[in-house]
Amino acid sequence: MDWATERGMGALAEKMGLNWVEFSVDRCVATMPVEGNTQPVGLMHGGAYVVLGESLGSMAANLHAGPGKLAVGVDINATHTRSATSGVVTGVCTPVHLGRSITVHEIVVNDDQGRRCSTIRITNMIKDLPGA
Repeated sequence: MDWATERGMGALAEKMGLNWVEFSVDRCVATMPVEGNTQPVGLMHGGAYVVLGESLGSMAANLHAGPGKLAVGVDINATHTRSATSGVVTGVCTPVHLGRSITVHEIVVNDDQGRRCSTIRITNMIKDLPGA
């Protein structure tokens, strides 16, 4: 958790109100408010789910990559199955594959009632950190 807190989430994630709850190589959890992240009709924006998923998956991949390495996203997809309209959503990120050059994570996003709203999968490529 200290590593994630020191590194920060990035300007977009901070602007959208992401908050770390748990952070390790095996499981990352963050919340995001629905308010301020909606479509004009009041539903949680699909892109907001993806921001939550990519933030979790990329940070988890970078923790796995270790010092002198950088994990960068090369593929992401999301399936939205429900729309949150209030409260907060919670993203839980777990690894599917942790390799030397590629990681794959699944992020499940639930609403306040524990109902799945979105399932996101992100693939990150691990490369040498520039200047390392």
